[in-house]
Amino acid sequence: MRALFSAALIALPVAVSADPNPLRNAYFGETHMHTALSLDAYIGGTRLMPADSLAYARGEPVTLPDGSVAQHKRPLDFAAVTDHSEYIGEMYSAVYEDAPGYDNDELEELRTMSDLQQRQEWFLKYVVSSNRSTTPQHPPFYAGPSTTKSAWDIIVTAANDANDPGVFTAMIGFEWSGAPNGANLHRNVLFRDDNVPDTVPSYIELNQEERLWDWMRVQEAEGRHLLAIPHNSNASKGRMFPDVDSFGAALDLDYARTRQHFEPLIEMMQVKGNSEVHRKFWAADEFAGFENADSIQKNSARIFKQRDFVRGGLKVGLQKQSELGVNPFKYGFMGGTDNHNGLMSAVAEDEFIGAHGPEDGSVERRRTGDVLGWIDGKDLSIGSIGGVWATENTRAAIFDAMKRRETFATSGPRIKIRMFGGPDLSAPADPVAMAEQGYLLGTPMGGDLRPTVIAPTFTVYAEKDPDGANLDRIQIIKGWVDENGDPNEKVIDVVWSGDRAIDLSTGKLPPVGNTVDLTTALFTNDIGTSTLMGSWTDEDFDPQEAAFYYARALEIPTPRWTTYDAVRNDLPLLEDVPATIQERAWGSPLWYSPAG
Repeated sequence: MRALFSAALIALPVAVSADPNPLRNAYFGETHMHTALSLDAYIGGTRLMPADSLAYARGEPVTLPDGSVAQHKRPLDFAAVTDHSEYIGEMYSAVYEDAPGYDNDELEELRTMSDLQQRQEWFLKYVVSSNRSTTPQHPPFYAGPSTTKSAWDIIVTAANDANDPGVFTAMIGFEWSGAPNGANLHRNVLFRDDNVPDTVPSYIELNQEERLWDWMRVQEAEGRHLLAIPHNSNASKGRMFPDVDSFGAALDLDYARTRQHFEPLIEMMQVKGNSEVHRKFWAADEFAGFENADSIQKNSARIFKQRDFVRGGLKVGLQKQSELGVNPFKYGFMGGTDNHNGLMSAVAEDEFIGAHGPEDGSVERRRTGDVLGWIDGKDLSIGSIGGVWATENTRAAIFDAMKRRETFATSGPRIKIRMFGGPDLSAPADPVAMAEQGYLLGTPMGGDLRPTVIAPTFTVYAEKDPDGANLDRIQIIKGWVDENGDPNEKVIDVVWSGDRAIDLSTGKLPPVGNTVDLTTALFTNDIGTSTLMGSWTDEDFDPQEAAFYYARALEIPTPRWTTYDAVRNDLPLLEDVPATIQERAWGSPLWYSPAG
């Protein structure tokens, strides 16, 4: 299907308004960011504090340790600082002269180190050796719980000071960084408002994710609202979407209900790669080779498995639902960077300067070095950005959109994507009419389709980043469990740019083309289109089979950050990473469950 529309005619309202928009606006933000209060970030030379990081997100200039000034060209709508709670107390002691423990000899060494090897030795000694074990411990320079409380107060105060309802939402959060035996099970915890506890726990105190959920349940009982967002499932060693809990017991109904309640979202992508799919396990998906981050497998025995990836996890979730009655892995999608420089959503391919201080802070390190314990520099991605469809730009509205999973993630560009589903939907005339009909007669992405015997129709819309590349196509990915309990999936090209047609012999849509000049790292928007809108009806729908559906929008090819690095510095292109990529956006799934 060809689709070309005038952006001026169909653009949805996004301007700040005193009145909430019932059709909801798209807001872009960052939910995964580390500052000088994270030990690994400080080891790498980061000195931006939470208030600085949020100022950068708002578009204000900030001064970096080398004296240079950084300023976001495109301020965000919302953001959260999520420092590792394991060591915020230690970092409070390191930063503040009047803090307990400031004069500790090891902290003095930390404050003054500049040699990369010394930094790496510290990282291995105080972060990797402890946090990737089953018995993490505070380092000897921890001055006690009062320092954790003081550091948390700094994070909370910075968010409250930066929050500006209707203009910029500063959410309060932290990262729980569980990694038993190197399996990455980290979670970012976000609060709905400033009703937060006096201090926060870490993987040191709460050694399993189930205990984190227990703590969250206590917070709810005390009147607080919070959620957790797992990330880096690609490095989870099969444990992000498991068959057994942290104690070795088979998953049960209580586990499924608890996890679904506290974890509505999962981080789709960040600087350490794309966790949607991997080409090794999804050979039939022609776009599965995107930012696969293969070199993660060099560290901590993190050998990829299909169920380490989000689409695999979604299918496992459907199987668990048939066994337990509740889907424990019912995730919507969120984006974040995991940047350890304090620079919120620095996600422009042509401006990537790394995300881990000197580990990837030079062209040479990015091309030939690695981020110790994690990934080769050339395998890094720029990260991801999160999006929500919310009635207004406030803490409550942003959080509520996350909680109901009306969210999306992109690989960096500010692509808007949304989808509705239901048996009563028809082909949309324009995006406003699509939203009106979708909310009235259907279900928005992130929600549950009502039981039906009629094949559902899905309406989709995507809009290019105003400063970025045109769009190639929108696809819908369907996953389902058949009558034998086996998982299945298929990828459907729903709407695309130009006069292309699906090849009946292969079932594939021809490529959109490629305008990238690899000698200059420039591209044109002579191909693709600025907006795409269409619909698809699932003619193979079986009302007795549980299923999920999510939309994926792709841009036309553009240069990867490694290509920009090479051209700027008159270096040859790297041969073992793609010179061009197709940036993309993922909308949260819609789910269908059989009646009864």
